[in-house]
Amino acid sequence: MPAVFCAPLRYTQGPDATLLLGREIKGLGLAGPVLIVSSASPRRLLGPAWSTSLGEASIPFRVHDFAGECTDAEVARIAATARETGSVVILGAGGGKALDAARAAACDLDLPFVSCPTVASTDAPCSAVSVIYDDAGVFLRARILPRNPELVLVDTRVIMQAPVRTLVAGMGDALSTMFEAKACVRAGKPNFRGGSCTRTALAMAELCHQTLMTDGVEALADAKAGRLTPALEHVIEANTLLSGLGFESAGLAAAHGVHNGLTAAPGTHDFMHGEKVAFGVLAQLMLERADDATLEQVLRFCTAVGLPVTLAQIGCRDLSKETLAKVAARATAPGEVTHNMPFEVTPTMVEAAILAADARGRKFLERR
Repeated sequence: MPAVFCAPLRYTQGPDATLLLGREIKGLGLAGPVLIVSSASPRRLLGPAWSTSLGEASIPFRVHDFAGECTDAEVARIAATARETGSVVILGAGGGKALDAARAAACDLDLPFVSCPTVASTDAPCSAVSVIYDDAGVFLRARILPRNPELVLVDTRVIMQAPVRTLVAGMGDALSTMFEAKACVRAGKPNFRGGSCTRTALAMAELCHQTLMTDGVEALADAKAGRLTPALEHVIEANTLLSGLGFESAGLAAAHGVHNGLTAAPGTHDFMHGEKVAFGVLAQLMLERADDATLEQVLRFCTAVGLPVTLAQIGCRDLSKETLAKVAARATAPGEVTHNMPFEVTPTMVEAAILAADARGRKFLERR
């Protein structure tokens, strides 16, 4: 199996980077019209900058109002709007679901995709993966697309204006990167491109973890204070670029599998992707029988930045046996990333790991 590494064509990050959008698009040999897929909040925040930057580059654009969930129906609706407007580039602006829907529509039309996240809440912006949900927000499948974005543009001044919770959720998603990458490497499982993990991808996953441990708490304090500091820039990069390249070119495992399973528990629907992934990390560590030092580091980090470490903290205080069984069955469904672990994982093992993670988290909180 050959080693395969994938990445966006260009990654641009910094304060007021949106004002470079037109120049960056033209610099990549792209043109208009551009269809911007965005919900109301990013549109209010970025609309003037889009008009200025794209106007200066003489690139016409239209805005499609994102419906809020990345469903097959919404992807089809975006594609229909792009056809109607004659768009030759699709740009997603907002959170992970808006980006995923826009990315999938661009793929369906064989158009270039530009990714402009307005939150640092997931590692989705750099990838060629779109996660599809049903109308109720339950995970259906991950679509593996042929190519990564032509451009990922991260305006850190915009990111800083998002709720702090989104940054913390991004750290939860990024926290899984190294642990899942190492599990996939040990198992010899292929990454999202069907190849083995390069040393570069594994190094990025490790740097992602190191950045969170070094700068995560400081970055959170800076975000709360409204300070755009090097620590905050580093964590935004870790959440977006390092985690994105690490997960796609190394692979996902039980942490994300448990997240996918947890979407079957109605109580978790008010919680963000990265918050549930953080709990999934603890469950994966339980499956792996990780040493106490590793568990304590993860528990200390999660509690320091406000990530969940118990079932109650993700809306499952009274998780019934029936719901737990549904979660475990979903987490171990055929083709699920949980099977990228270097040993066979059964629903019974996932049930036990979830309960063990919850018990360890509650015990840690009692000691504080």
